[in-house]
Amino acid sequence: MKITFVIALLVTVFYKETVQQCFPPYAGNQPNRKGYFDLYSGQQEFSLALLHAVNKVLPNENLFFSPYSTYHALLMAYFLSGRQTENYLKKVLRLNANQEKSDLYAAYKIDKFSTQLFAKNASYEFTSANKIYVENDVPVKTCVLDDFNDELEMKDFKTNPEQARISINQWVENVTHHMIRDLIPPGTIDSATNLVLVNAAYFKGLWENKFPEEFTRPEIFYVSPTKQIMVDMMHVEGTFKHDVSESLGAHILEMPYKGDNISMYVLLPPWSDTQNAIENTLKNLTLENFKNIVENDNLISKTVQVSFPKFSLETTLEMTPILQYMGVGDLFDQDSDLSMLSDTKVTLGGSIHKAKIQVTEEGTKVASATTFFSFRSSRPAEPAQFICNHPFIYMIYEKVQRAVLFGGVFRRPY
Repeated sequence: MKITFVIALLVTVFYKETVQQCFPPYAGNQPNRKGYFDLYSGQQEFSLALLHAVNKVLPNENLFFSPYSTYHALLMAYFLSGRQTENYLKKVLRLNANQEKSDLYAAYKIDKFSTQLFAKNASYEFTSANKIYVENDVPVKTCVLDDFNDELEMKDFKTNPEQARISINQWVENVTHHMIRDLIPPGTIDSATNLVLVNAAYFKGLWENKFPEEFTRPEIFYVSPTKQIMVDMMHVEGTFKHDVSESLGAHILEMPYKGDNISMYVLLPPWSDTQNAIENTLKNLTLENFKNIVENDNLISKTVQVSFPKFSLETTLEMTPILQYMGVGDLFDQDSDLSMLSDTKVTLGGSIHKAKIQVTEEGTKVASATTFFSFRSSRPAEPAQFICNHPFIYMIYEKVQRAVLFGGVFRRPY
């Protein structure tokens, strides 16, 4: 059988006992509270590993993708997997080796509830949703029907695969506020398809320090020491957290969105030797160095004059070799084990990731989708200048979950 695997990009909770549970464990008891923290304990490391893997495949291109969406899609596969496939996915996701799947499932439910709750009163828009589309004829285990009641939806792939494709694409488009269209191309889903896993994530945030539109003007972007392209450059002066990192070989700027839970972190290497500078900073972007940026509050608040390009970017990535490089093992092989879903043998095909970002004076809109089948500054200290007129690395980071939502490398304007 064939499975098409799709990822789109986009506390306290009450559990009721079901007739049968895939992850029986806490009937009458609260789940292990530590599980909630373990759910994202390895997400930062996973995100950095994914960034390095994507850059290895496309070393000279603009990169933009959602580690969060990819992580959640693999998490859904983890819940439905067994034996060796489960072990591969648990390792790739950097989940706590000593944590039971039942506790991680409970943590997933808590996270889903809290994300929806926080979104109601947030000054930004953030949506993350999962879907498990299953062919009508697949005998789904009762426990999956119970444990994933909100996520599961039966589809008629066998007799009407095109209508199923259109329906799934419409769901993705709705969740991502029409940013990701036609995620699944014609012909991808056919009568042999029996499962489509989907995570859709969407984020829209307003800058805490907006860029006045009247200051935006065409300026040179230095793609390399020998190549320049014009880009609309935005300008603002305000209070930002900023520093120069000798260990990373880059200037660092935090640009917060309203609400102060989500920020874009920009890593700007020296412009004189652009390609090598980007590669050097990526090489130095270890988990320890990343945590020093986003968790240890090492950045200094100061007045900064910021110049940042206004851009819109959409990327499509073939994720199968990237995920195989990261160590998903037999996930895409005939020997894969997804027996938690059904006793019927099912296998995965390939994977495609699609992501889009729009950065304007007001803020940022992003969505994504995935389908499976040492130097010193010579600039003045006060006010500091942060001029992004050459390639840089950027990540959109959520501070409550301590998770990387989106990230990439901006190498050139289109």
